[in-house]
Amino acid sequence: MRKYLVIGVSSFVLGAGAMAYLSPMAQAALQPKAKTYRMLELFGDVVDTVERQYVAPVDDTKLIESALDGMLSSLDPHSGYLSPDGFEDMQDNTRGEYGGIGLEVTSEEGVVKVISPMDGTPAERAGVQPGDYITAVNGSSVLGLSTNDVVKQLRGEPGSAVGLTLAREKSDPVEVKLTREVIKPRTVTARVEGDYGYVRLASFNEKATDEVEAAVKDLKAKNPNMKGLVFDLRNNPGGLVDQSVGVADLFLEGGEVVSQRGRDPRDIERYNARPGDILNGLPMVVLINQGSASASEIVAGALKDRKRAEIVGLTSFGKGSVQTVIPLRGGQDGALKLTTARYYTPSGRSIQQTGIDPDLEVAQTREQAQSIANQAWFSEASFKNALNAEEGKTRRGVHEPAEAPPPAFDEKKGDFQLSRALEVLKHGSVAATPKLPKPAAKVADLVAKSVKPEPKPATK
Repeated sequence: MRKYLVIGVSSFVLGAGAMAYLSPMAQAALQPKAKTYRMLELFGDVVDTVERQYVAPVDDTKLIESALDGMLSSLDPHSGYLSPDGFEDMQDNTRGEYGGIGLEVTSEEGVVKVISPMDGTPAERAGVQPGDYITAVNGSSVLGLSTNDVVKQLRGEPGSAVGLTLAREKSDPVEVKLTREVIKPRTVTARVEGDYGYVRLASFNEKATDEVEAAVKDLKAKNPNMKGLVFDLRNNPGGLVDQSVGVADLFLEGGEVVSQRGRDPRDIERYNARPGDILNGLPMVVLINQGSASASEIVAGALKDRKRAEIVGLTSFGKGSVQTVIPLRGGQDGALKLTTARYYTPSGRSIQQTGIDPDLEVAQTREQAQSIANQAWFSEASFKNALNAEEGKTRRGVHEPAEAPPPAFDEKKGDFQLSRALEVLKHGSVAATPKLPKPAAKVADLVAKSVKPEPKPATK
């Protein structure tokens, strides 16, 4: 490693000696490279010093892999380096089967944070919640470890036990014991709800489009007089972009689904649906919440912008960036996961940090309604190094209170957001659906009252 860096710098210095014979344009082009080579030499010096002087023996591979991951994750929360094992694990995830507890996680300031537990997994059954911080695994601190290193500890042989220590907002540390399973996420669940169909999609893996299509066809066969569909994307953390396009395509009669734009604004890639709506125009409602991210937001945004569905629930997570996985030497040296573009809904709106707003804002519980009104929720904008939102666009500040279950509603047995989605279908639209009383927003009210209006300029 050290020898390679020195040779690289020496080669550059040799070239620099002939710089007087280069054109001014060529000289200017070499200047940024000079700084890069100096910084690489510095990196080599640091590695060399750590190897010789650190208090304990150092694993060179782990040291350099951590440095690569740190470099990339400093760009934004979703870029990073995948070790060869991590790259293999990621491929297992998209194929839809691996051994573990069923969590979608990210990293924030050196701490692994839960985006969402997956449906039907040990993590969901144990009550792990979006926004929980994982501070220890089996009693050993994982603070400061990379996401890949923590994920390795969470995975293991099916049937083996693992304990998590979770830091949770407004709570003492939570200890949970789980038993690992072969994680085969139930990508799609479906059932008949009276005159309507209900389909839930848990993640966008390689089989998502095919499984959603099969579920809708099965519902139609069981209920030929089906009057509409609720499509549930709550706590769906996303997945493969091509699958989000495929799922949206099922319900659209052609036209744009989503576009991607890279660093160069002229570099635009558009994804379009093919003719043919699997529901033949039957009304749709899409359910989303703060755990609906990335590919979920592509689908919800497309169906909303194209006026194919109305949206019920809570503002989505706000991850509007695209990550490209770039294998290194065919994956033998791992891979880069690099943010390469933002995605845009058909109306041309980026949802980075802003999310998709529902047409009818509905909380699942009375407590959740209060926390939303008080702005106590976790989203893409919570990350300090999140990719910037589009200029002039920010996530909503003080929220109006969301609809909440009335006192007579049994929150443990019922699904309030789903019940409201069905009401929208029955009444034909959000506008025609009778509204419910909203709880007072304690903090929001205080904030609103404390903001004094700007004095009007004196007229002359």
